[in-house]
Amino acid sequence: MSTQLEQDDMFANLRSLVESNFPRTCRNCGREFVDAKSFIEGTVAIKTGRSGFKLSEDDDGSQIIELFRNCACGSTMLENFCDRRDLTEVGLKRRARFGALLNKLIAAGVTHEVARGELLKLVRGQENNLVELIRSTKIEDS
Repeated sequence: MSTQLEQDDMFANLRSLVESNFPRTCRNCGREFVDAKSFIEGTVAIKTGRSGFKLSEDDDGSQIIELFRNCACGSTMLENFCDRRDLTEVGLKRRARFGALLNKLIAAGVTHEVARGELLKLVRGQENNLVELIRSTKIEDS
């Protein structure tokens, strides 16, 4: 059983395979979802404690993620997504470096949530407090 935080993290790494699928309307009640984010936020898991994810293969052989969700009216809806993670050699190196930095911050006493949040802000080009965190902790460079 996954926690809400784990599910939110999984959802954050998804992008709709075909953005033209939105806006999307529930065939049962007519509720409209303007984009993938509103689809995820405006629906609920089909079973408590289950993510609703199903790994499938697209026609071209690439892996896709099917996400089954229930509309507020109870109707089950399906949307196809892919993972935004870069699984190339460069992408995997970037992920490894992110993990190493995360581990160093945690070892220096920063909570996982704060360390990860600040690193993600940095990666996304958002304002962050990473420099202050590093200065306030004793992180050894390796």
